[in-house]
Amino acid sequence: MEMKIEGSTLTITVDLSKDFGESKSGKSIVIGTSEGNISIPNNDDIKIGLNVYRKKV
Repeated sequence: MEMKIEGSTLTITVDLSKDFGESKSGKSIVIGTSEGNISIPNNDDIKIGLNVYRKKV
């Protein structure tokens, strides 16, 4: 996951071809995660928590 700020816009990029294995529950495959809430670049006042996953087949 990559984040960048341009003006007042936060852009998040996630490579959807990635595979980080099963989620803790085992029901899905993790594609990207912030691994909890984190500060956005250059701003400790704003936090983000992101999980990107797909259904396990």
